[in-house]
Amino acid sequence: MSEATSEPAHVLAPLQAHCAELLGDRLLDARIAYDELTVEVPAQRIVDVLTVLRDDPGCLFKVLLDVTAVDRPENEQRFTVVYHLLSMKHNRRIRVVVATDEFTPVPSVVPVFSTANWFERETWDMYGVMFSDHPDLRRLLTDYGFDGHPLRKDFPLTGYVEMRYDPEQQRVVYEPVKLRQDFRSFDFLSPWEGSGLLPGDEKASN
Repeated sequence: MSEATSEPAHVLAPLQAHCAELLGDRLLDARIAYDELTVEVPAQRIVDVLTVLRDDPGCLFKVLLDVTAVDRPENEQRFTVVYHLLSMKHNRRIRVVVATDEFTPVPSVVPVFSTANWFERETWDMYGVMFSDHPDLRRLLTDYGFDGHPLRKDFPLTGYVEMRYDPEQQRVVYEPVKLRQDFRSFDFLSPWEGSGLLPGDEKASN
């Protein structure tokens, strides 16, 4: 099995032109950056677009490598959902992106690529991007009772709750986050915890 590698722009230009002709009005943008072709399409057309890219003889992107998202809270459509595809026949990769907000679901592509099942579940779990008609859209990496979506830019670093095993109740319990700084022993001579005079610094003044 050959490994797909990045290609210079002049090699990807024919594929870019082919995708532009193939997708027509479904194509919002096509650009080559970092030796990879990225095409942007409307979110509601993603199933149709991926089907065409999978089946067209000039593309044959039959492997869905990943589905993930990028969060830009300052944008009206804060999420960019990213699909990475591989053509083993032509030894090429392509990136397909769609934009959505936190309330508008993106059609699930599980009917086109069965591997999208867990990828979309992970994207829902981490970012809160919804996928309509998904056969089993539930959390994948966090607990079922988890509050929020950890990879959103506005998710607090400490989380909302912490969990521990309670031996009396013999189950896992959730509690508000507690930062127990008063029990911490600070070493102010450590370069990681203090900015005072460190051992050996006195030599610099002599």
